[in-house]
Amino acid sequence: MKRTLYIPAALLVATSAIIVLVSFRQADNTADAPLCHVPAADPDLMIADAKPEPKGCVFKTVYEGEGLDPSFALVTPQNVVRAEQRGLDWLVKAQANDGGFGSGTHARQDIIDPHAVSTDPATTAMVGMALLRMGSTLDKGNYAQQLKKAAEYLLVQVEQSPKGAVNVTQLQGTQIQSKLGANIDVALTAQFLSNLMAKIGEGHGMYLRSKRALNTCVSMIQRSQQADGSVQGDGWAGVLQSSFAASALESAKNQGAEVDDEALDLARNYQKANFDVSSGSVATERAAGVTLYAVSGSTRNSAVEARELNEIVVQAKKEGKVAENAPMNVATLEKAGVSKDKAEKLNTAYQVYEAAKQQAQDERVTSGFGNNGGEEFLSFLQTGESLVIAKDNSWKNWYGQTTGKLVDIQNQDGSWNGHHCITSPVFCTATSLLILSVNNDIEHLLEQGAVKYRN
Repeated sequence: MKRTLYIPAALLVATSAIIVLVSFRQADNTADAPLCHVPAADPDLMIADAKPEPKGCVFKTVYEGEGLDPSFALVTPQNVVRAEQRGLDWLVKAQANDGGFGSGTHARQDIIDPHAVSTDPATTAMVGMALLRMGSTLDKGNYAQQLKKAAEYLLVQVEQSPKGAVNVTQLQGTQIQSKLGANIDVALTAQFLSNLMAKIGEGHGMYLRSKRALNTCVSMIQRSQQADGSVQGDGWAGVLQSSFAASALESAKNQGAEVDDEALDLARNYQKANFDVSSGSVATERAAGVTLYAVSGSTRNSAVEARELNEIVVQAKKEGKVAENAPMNVATLEKAGVSKDKAEKLNTAYQVYEAAKQQAQDERVTSGFGNNGGEEFLSFLQTGESLVIAKDNSWKNWYGQTTGKLVDIQNQDGSWNGHHCITSPVFCTATSLLILSVNNDIEHLLEQGAVKYRN
């Protein structure tokens, strides 16, 4: 059966409880607010009390149509809602006349005025994804026009790229490229296009154009892939470029793009190989020596397969194929009917995910380079999305800890900026908003993790 993905601004999970998710709009600005949004009155994270279900908000999980445990979703605290709105108000003012957003060059990081730098696709894609996650679409929402201009900017960048290119821009030396990799723009643009397509659906006038552009981006990513699964053109923390490229291929495949399965497996395997389960050691040579950058990539790119293993075993237990206390390992998968090769592949991913996620949330690791730069924000984002994609309840602890830190370090003007490496306030603000509002995208992220397995 063909699946259509979409990214709601909020959702309600029911039978016995209503889970109300955040909209970035305040109570006096709710013209486009989804029916499910009710901000929490308490600044602490909380689960909504049981209430009657309004229509239009209930969803089923993609795994056998079962209702999701209501405790999985969280009401967003009011202080986070306020931080989101302040950040969004600042961010949209940074848009340039061409529809893009810029981070500036590595050589001139002292220039922080968003209108004094050139626009670039990587930064524009991050802002576009933040606008989508915060509730705007191409046709509605408070910032629909800004999103439409950003989408047009990115589509033109892709469409004007030379044949055989490995990136969607001729710009060189941007902050994002210098720190993540020379071809990071195409990975983030591909991710934006996948999210956009999921949101607008096949009937939208921009869908086919977006899909053509996404296929172009996929070809670029696959052309730039090296023998070990990484992407050529490493920056200071090139492992993050490769991680986002792998995630982009994964998301593109879910949208029906022309993704080579071997390329996707190779990209995932590169990230998993950065973490040694037996020793707990992390390969940081291409992560600027920073454990956080590498381990967040390992977590993100093992999440889908880790969830697949878990769901296979859970189903096998229901059907009586394996014992209730059967461990998550190769032998159990084989008893469940999975081929040996497939079982070994899933087990590796599961073991990497379970071990890597612990390190990715360890306070000694989350300190990153010692203070926050754009790389730290990106790593936090990868970890949080991984936990949701894997349908892992520990995402709630991550959310509380991470959003609390972000609210505390928000600038007076509503922006965020890095204190090393990627310092751009535009890029850092967009990434911070994606983190704060991750629960707006729960259904979409869960759908990304719902890969139908084959023995």
